[in-house]
Amino acid sequence: MTPAPGLKALSTLMLLAMFWLAGPAWAGAAVEVKIGAAHFPPYTVRPEQGADTGLLPQLIDALNRAQQHYHFVLVPTSIQRRFGDFQQGRTDMAIFENPQWGWQTIAHQTVDMGLEDAEVFVARQANGRDPRYFDELRGKRLALFNGYHYAFAGFKADPDYLRKTYSATLTYSHDSNLLMVQAGRADIALVTRSYLSDFLARNPASQAQLVPSQRIDQVYHHYALLRPGAPIGEQSFAELLRGLRDSGELARIFAPYRITVTAPKE
Repeated sequence: MTPAPGLKALSTLMLLAMFWLAGPAWAGAAVEVKIGAAHFPPYTVRPEQGADTGLLPQLIDALNRAQQHYHFVLVPTSIQRRFGDFQQGRTDMAIFENPQWGWQTIAHQTVDMGLEDAEVFVARQANGRDPRYFDELRGKRLALFNGYHYAFAGFKADPDYLRKTYSATLTYSHDSNLLMVQAGRADIALVTRSYLSDFLARNPASQAQLVPSQRIDQVYHHYALLRPGAPIGEQSFAELLRGLRDSGELARIFAPYRITVTAPKE
C-alpha cells in the first residue's frame, strides 16, 4: 500500500529530525589524546597528586580552546615510568622531552615544539662570584634531581655513578637542592633557567644568596614525542603548535619563565 502524501511527508520530516538531533553528538565527539605528565617543574608540578599548576596544563587548555577535533588530556606518570606508559599505550605523547633522554631505543615520532630553555649551575654567591668556579665539578658536592639526564655526566642517570663520580646528593626536589646550596650543605645545584626564575620569584631573599653560572650544562630544545599509532599525527600536532605560536599563545604561556619561543628546526 502506498502511504498517503501527507503521511510520507511527515515520515520524511521525522527522519530528518532524527539525523539533525544525532548529528551534533556525532560531530562533536573529539578524539582523545593522552599526554604523559611527569614531575618536571615548572612544566609539570606533582601531577600524580592531582596538581593542576605548571605550564603543561596551560598548554593543554590552549590546545583544546584552539580547535575541537582533538581533546587533549593530562595523564600522570613519573620520570622513570614514562617510558613504559608510552610503549604500552597508556599515553600517546611525551612532551617537553629530548630524544637523548633515554628514548633512543623506543619507537616514536618527533615534533619540534620551538621552545628553548637551559640548564644552569647554581652556587652560593660567595663561591659563584668567580665564573671559573663552575669549570671543574669533580671535588665539589653536587645536588641533583634523581632520574634526570645531565650533559656534564654524558647523560648517564645512574644514581651510583653520579654519587661516586660527582659526590652527588640525589633528591626529588629542586627547591631542596637550591636550599642545600644556600645553606652550604652542597656546593652546586643544577636547575633549568625557568625553574630558577620561578624559585627566585617565590623566594626573593634567595636572590642575594644564589648565583647562576654563565656556563650552561645543556640547552633544552623541547620536543613532543608521539607514539606510533597515536590518535594524532606529527604533522597535525605541529600545525596546532604553529597556530599557537603565530597567535602569541606560546609566548604568553612560556615567556614569563624565560623560555624562548623559536621557529622549529626544519
